Amino acid sequence: MQRRNLLITSGIGVAALFFALVAFNYLAARVAARVDLTEGRLYTLSEGTKKILAGLDAPVKLKLYLSQGEQAMPVPLRGFAQRVEDLVREFRSVAGANLVVEKYNPKPDSEEEDAAQLDGIEPQQLMSGEQFYLGLSVSRLDRKQAIPALNAARERLLEYDLARAIARVGSAERPVIGLMSALPVLGEKFNPMTRQSSEPWVLANELKRDFDVRPVSLAATAIDQDIRVLLVIHPRDLSPATEFALDQFVLRGGRLVAFVDPYAYFDQPPAPMPGMGGGGTSSTLPRLFKAWGVTMDPGKVLADVVFASGSGPRYTPTVLSLNRTAFNRDDVVTSQIESLLYAFGGAFEAKPAQGLQVTELVHSSPNSMRVDNASATTAGDAATKAFKPEGRTWPLALRLQGRFKTAFPDGAPKSEAPAAKGAEPKDAPAAAPLRESAQDNAVVLVADVDMLHDAAAVDVQEIFGRKIVVPSNGNLAFAQSILEQLAAGNELISLRSRATAFRPLTVVREMEAEAQQQYFGKIQALESELQKTTEKMQELQKARGAGAKSSQILTPEQQVELENFRKKVAVVRTELKDLRKNLRQDAEALVFWTKVGNIALMPLLVALAGLAVALVRRRRQALAA
Repeated sequence: MQRRNLLITSGIGVAALFFALVAFNYLAARVAARVDLTEGRLYTLSEGTKKILAGLDAPVKLKLYLSQGEQAMPVPLRGFAQRVEDLVREFRSVAGANLVVEKYNPKPDSEEEDAAQLDGIEPQQLMSGEQFYLGLSVSRLDRKQAIPALNAARERLLEYDLARAIARVGSAERPVIGLMSALPVLGEKFNPMTRQSSEPWVLANELKRDFDVRPVSLAATAIDQDIRVLLVIHPRDLSPATEFALDQFVLRGGRLVAFVDPYAYFDQPPAPMPGMGGGGTSSTLPRLFKAWGVTMDPGKVLADVVFASGSGPRYTPTVLSLNRTAFNRDDVVTSQIESLLYAFGGAFEAKPAQGLQVTELVHSSPNSMRVDNASATTAGDAATKAFKPEGRTWPLALRLQGRFKTAFPDGAPKSEAPAAKGAEPKDAPAAAPLRESAQDNAVVLVADVDMLHDAAAVDVQEIFGRKIVVPSNGNLAFAQSILEQLAAGNELISLRSRATAFRPLTVVREMEAEAQQQYFGKIQALESELQKTTEKMQELQKARGAGAKSSQILTPEQQVELENFRKKVAVVRTELKDLRKNLRQDAEALVFWTKVGNIALMPLLVALAGLAVALVRRRRQALAA
């Protein structure tokens, strides 16, 4: 009887537990709760994306074309494809009914494959020759944006790409971009200085594909109301009236992108004499920079021995080949840029004014210094002879965000043009100048202009009578990314770059920079010692006499001094050799132990934990016995 009651009680308990689990799952399914425990919050949408999705006032259709099956998708891309699906589901959970998601499996020779091709989705090819699809299209009414091929290498910008596509189909008109420049970016039919015509820069042609580009005069006193973003390239000799126009443009909500330069290599004035170069010109926005808390010395060019270009006699520390260690990898503008050619550019110092925040997009290495414009093009050994690193990184490109205040508190500057004789003043009503922006705005500043020139950004090749433009670095992509972000609104500006598995060995880079600083320090000490030895030998020679014969024979004192100097040179060379050797050994050891830690640390910890558990069990068994 007791056994029977026990069985009944156990059965009731199991049944109760079963119904409790069912009820819990049902209730949990009814509650939309998510917890993101991943490093870098991979599945948490940015606030900007949420605002874009919440602001949809009509349904947007998102078609995801994803080849399914064991043989259809490459193994390395299956995990990425799953993350794409997860992110699309997050988009739908925020947008609700205003985002319609349709998923297709475009098998070969199927209607789904025809639909993919009509939507602009490009097939990707396997090593076996078979094709697969991984792309999406976003449409609203007659507007459509396609991402032809989703790439795992661009995973950091996946959220940004999706949000930008949705934002673009939500707008019926292309953004209007204003272009103000002292250089012929849009081309010119005839230049009276060179007596030649010029074609538009590649940058201008690329911008015209995505934007309505309108030229703005360098002497403009007002910016058209329909211009949302203004690109200013090399504002040389800008008048106060034009700076006031830029000031009011920013205060009314316009986005400003300014490329300034202390030494514009591709804007050299005519030579004063035949055979003599005039040198590069400089540009800045002095009044606006002062109001924003930004400074850039127009007489100083940045030299950086970590990112210097060339070698031997062509070694030029003022022409920087920047790599990913110089970029802000957490910002969507620079997260996917791999290289920039930064030629004869300047550097900023930023102490932003009240209400503004600064974000560095590109920066130098600590092994850098600012040099006079007169030494901008110096190359070879002469470029490093007086090099003294300042021991800090310099912002090369930055973004200012927040509430901007006017740089002209006394109102518009008075016109410098003399009034015509006998003319009466006009009482034309003018709107009161703005003194502060009504809402947060953004301005991007870059301290180099030459990076946008075709000679620095692209290689133009002619194949079968056609000109093929091949980007030689990320210069144009950098400029386009800035303009795309600002033209899309505050939401896309606030988007962050998603996490990635890449972890650069920044410690090794810092070790190399520190070793280079020691290296140049020893070279400078050696040159200083050489100068002292030469001066001492000259003094001994003068004391002995200025005879021709005696000047060719070294005195015993001079011989001793020269021998001491030679010994010191040998010692310094040995120290420099040991320095390079130790740096190489330390860097290789750091890389080795980093790999050991990444590969062997977790298995080792599991093994130690297993041994600890076994020892504890054995001890308990011994005590129980």
